[in-house]
Amino acid sequence: MKSTQKFPRRAAIHLVEELDIETLPPGTHRLRLELGEDGTSAPIRAPVHVIKGHKPGPVVGITAAIHGNEVNGIPTIHRLYRRLKAEELAGTVVAAAPVNVPGFLRNQREYSDGKDLNRLFPGKPDGHESQVYAHAIMQRLVRHFDYLLDLHTASFGRINSLYIRADMTRPKAAELARVISPQIIVHNLGSDGTLRGAAEDLGICSITVEIGNPQRAQGKLVRDSSAGLRDALEHLGMVTSDEERAPPDTIECKRSFWLYTDGGGILEVFPSLRDRIEQGQPVAQLINEWGEVHRTYEAPEAGVVVGMATNPVAQSGSRILHLGVEGRVE
Repeated sequence: MKSTQKFPRRAAIHLVEELDIETLPPGTHRLRLELGEDGTSAPIRAPVHVIKGHKPGPVVGITAAIHGNEVNGIPTIHRLYRRLKAEELAGTVVAAAPVNVPGFLRNQREYSDGKDLNRLFPGKPDGHESQVYAHAIMQRLVRHFDYLLDLHTASFGRINSLYIRADMTRPKAAELARVISPQIIVHNLGSDGTLRGAAEDLGICSITVEIGNPQRAQGKLVRDSSAGLRDALEHLGMVTSDEERAPPDTIECKRSFWLYTDGGGILEVFPSLRDRIEQGQPVAQLINEWGEVHRTYEAPEAGVVVGMATNPVAQSGSRILHLGVEGRVE
């Protein structure tokens, strides 16, 4: 169906091979950043939105959809950008979304070769397809940041709360995580192969923001996340205070872990997201093909439900729930 509404003329879009903030004048810029070529020799370009302030300040990078089916971060970025003005901004905000363009177009988590980009950073200039793409992301985009906010969601068959993974022993990262006010914060070291870990190796203060569920745009989580990101910019002295705030009452976890099945069947998970559960509390059961309960699972210790499985078809080693153990890292 053809739209009958008239929209403003689209702003100019510039094709670039690398982010070069120094050459950009203050203002709003729309870029398409080349990160590789497809099988027809056509460039693979990621949309990059840059707002360069009229006053000096840090460079904050926001990335979304490194996993192509994790789309909540995209409307989160759009909502944030509609509230930013270059003449009121100190520093530069750079947002790339979707980063994994081939995966996004296929509605799939992985890159086009079936590999998980967020296990391959910093990539290789002469590696396989995903490694080359990851290397381009690091060299052409991320290395220019002072701060990185990497937006994700759960994967297919799972759901997440609005939570942040951050190394809470790093003061700057801990401050950012708390200012954003997610539902839950999980202390977590940047793993080898992740974008966050690779950025931290370059001295870039980095956190991961998990925003709900895959292949969905969840309005409330998008609004809360966008408000939290703006609070982070305010904390960094880049914008002035506004009235919109992310909800308070964050639960902090000093560690977390997944519970897994040791058999197969139809999985039933009892708690809901953000429920607090006690040690020994029943959390799930497996039903066999005859409708009989043949395995039950209890919480090995007290904690809060950070994420959980929604796919009822389980086999040995399937995820049950992500349990966070409450407490601050000292």
